[in-house]
Amino acid sequence: MLQIIFTAIAVLLIIIILLQQKSSALGSMMGQDSGDEIVQTRRGADKFLHQITIILALAFSGLGIYMMVF
Repeated sequence: MLQIIFTAIAVLLIIIILLQQKSSALGSMMGQDSGDEIVQTRRGADKFLHQITIILALAFSGLGIYMMVF
């Protein structure tokens, strides 16, 4: 049962991280940033995605450690 939850959290974490892509250019997906992006504060959906990412990452790490120990 824990493996199913662990896998679901991993898939959700991947999806949420991919949704946070700032620029949609093909070069930015391959690691080539244009360098002209202005850093802004997170608002709205971007802030929500950031918070969900932190929560899922903590759950993923905690569950992984728990599964490893027990």
